[in-house]
Amino acid sequence: MKNIKFIATDMDNTLLTSRGELPPNFMTTISQLLAADVAFAAASGRPLYTLLEMFGEFRDQMTFVCDNGGLIMHKGEIIFNSELPQKDYQQMVTFAKETDAIAIICGLDAAYIAQKDEQYDAIYRTFYKKIVYVDDLEALAVTADKFTLYFPNNNSQENYHSVFAPQFGENYSVVVSGPEWIDIMNQGVDKGTAMEILSQKLGIALADMMAFGDTHNDVGMLKTVGHSYLVANGNPEIAKYAEKTAPSNDEYGVQQILEQVLTAKENLFETH
Repeated sequence: MKNIKFIATDMDNTLLTSRGELPPNFMTTISQLLAADVAFAAASGRPLYTLLEMFGEFRDQMTFVCDNGGLIMHKGEIIFNSELPQKDYQQMVTFAKETDAIAIICGLDAAYIAQKDEQYDAIYRTFYKKIVYVDDLEALAVTADKFTLYFPNNNSQENYHSVFAPQFGENYSVVVSGPEWIDIMNQGVDKGTAMEILSQKLGIALADMMAFGDTHNDVGMLKTVGHSYLVANGNPEIAKYAEKTAPSNDEYGVQQILEQVLTAKENLFETH
């Protein structure tokens, strides 16, 4: 662990507890990592504006991998942004109308949702802190980097295999982000690609990078870095992609491993 130079963690059900809370004193842990010259990234399906509400004090110090890799901000600078063409997400909206999914266009400034689907507002706002409801989602023209599908019946995996992967998987990056979510980005965009971009940008070998995740949209990231952890509460189907298992999110598993990294760094410093 003494060679770790970059750490990325998924948010929901990985770093965040079942109540959606950060581990106690986690901001202090981030400060300690940065002081030890270890870069830290929140790598999430959540948009930048939501992540900044949580980590705003570190806006110019840490890294944000947003929208499952659709946008990357490092130390306050946008270094990657994969815009989803307007005609593409409009076609996705049209297709989704014939399914039991609720379409969400993930703009850089807000999430756009049809007015008729406002009944799930409380759920949306856990992930999208800025929401604009519109009468005609098919006519929307905004800058977006992700198209999201919400499944009120928590059957995203079933819909992925039977409907959305067959329809969009050949031309786009389609991932299950939770029991109720499917995310669609431009082809080749995922958290694993984000790790490769950051490796090149920061001059840090993938072998010296660490990542934590819990479900399908974390697979690319877990496969790419040299040190990968699935939290104990994670999807068992993902275990084969992770090198090790961390304690569960409610046991603050990510925090526990980060403390081990800091201890290793301290011991390395003491020996020199």
